[in-house]
Amino acid sequence: MKMNVYRRPEREDWPAIVGRQKTGPDDNVRETVSRILSDVREYGDAKVCEYVRALDRYDAAGHGLRVTRQELENAESLLPEDLKSAIRVAASDIRQFHLAQAGREIVVETCPGVICRQKDVPISDVGLYIPGGTAPLFSTVLMLAIPASIAGCGRIALCTPAGPDGKVAPAILYCASLCGVSEIYKIGGAVAIAAMAYGTQSVDKVGKIFGPGNQYVMEAKRQVSQDCAIDMPAGPSEVMIIADRSARAEFVASDFLSQLEHGRDSQAILLSTSEELVEETVREIDRQMAALSRKNIVEDSLGRSVAVIFDTEEEMVEFSNFYAPEHLIIATEDYGNTVKGIVNAGSVFLGNYSTESAGDYASGTNHTLPTGGWAISCSGVNLSSFMKKMTIQEISPSGLKGLGHVIETMALAEGLDAHAGAVRIRLDYMAEKGL
Repeated sequence: MKMNVYRRPEREDWPAIVGRQKTGPDDNVRETVSRILSDVREYGDAKVCEYVRALDRYDAAGHGLRVTRQELENAESLLPEDLKSAIRVAASDIRQFHLAQAGREIVVETCPGVICRQKDVPISDVGLYIPGGTAPLFSTVLMLAIPASIAGCGRIALCTPAGPDGKVAPAILYCASLCGVSEIYKIGGAVAIAAMAYGTQSVDKVGKIFGPGNQYVMEAKRQVSQDCAIDMPAGPSEVMIIADRSARAEFVASDFLSQLEHGRDSQAILLSTSEELVEETVREIDRQMAALSRKNIVEDSLGRSVAVIFDTEEEMVEFSNFYAPEHLIIATEDYGNTVKGIVNAGSVFLGNYSTESAGDYASGTNHTLPTGGWAISCSGVNLSSFMKKMTIQEISPSGLKGLGHVIETMALAEGLDAHAGAVRIRLDYMAEKGL
């Protein structure tokens, strides 16, 4: 399937070109997820095991929901040394980048005698969802468990589906062990989200859920967000590439394909001022795609992908900010200047050699990012995602004397007599005691 190429489109045509609408899942998905959440919330483990058997064909009731210590220990021996070495390097880079994000406590004397503080407090219980199936995303374990550990989250629970034999992908277990995560459950999909959000006899409730997944997982996260915090809205993977004649078509094509193989609903968009580059990229996509193991998936997602030719770099930047991509690659001659105009993107990659694959695995930045245009208002997962901000204040007698009249005046103006009274009773006491 060929992707569509648009030449100098009008601004009003942009939404139709990208074809991305926040319509959400269909009624069947919403109803199915709602039923799963209700069942797990009411019946706990019994329904979890029932769903796991039906959906994953694993007899959790007979063999257990939780990964055993022996299974964790065995995982390391099942992986080749080169993969374990690669995982350790990636983990080190991810750890370095997230350690650097640690903030400091803010202490400000806003006026004499009034000290205000802000400090980071880790979320005590977090849940990580890791997709399994044909492409178990063990790299996502690193992306979520490492910052959770650095943040100091007291409990990290992980859910991932097992196969019919009850086995979890060894790479997922190895990454979990490497990150110090030992509470792992063989539960997948919306059932896992329900178990973590509401708690069951085996799975204690968490305060915030992280992780990607299919449309059922995403809808489950949306529905439980009224009761349990989630990392962000997310959907199909996407990449946008801004390129001029300095870019290499084979590089652009490879980044297109690496994103499109995520799923049939993924999307890649090329913006360019060079018609020649677009034509060469289309040819390269066909050539490189022929050798891919997930060619059928790429062919479907390529049908949702487009190339757009503009006259100027400014127009490309404007289109990019309108789209707000999950991943943005800038392959222009002066990419350092181009990126200055970018305000809406999950993660940005600069230059011909900054492939998006690096961010997915090992450069150090987090690959859990907002999709579907949510980069306009949401950040990707970072160290702060696993923390909350808590303010502390301490007011001395002299501080309250100085600020008391201000508080009383404002409280009375809002008709809140008790607020004013809480200040007045203290001021009167201090006057009586000569403080």
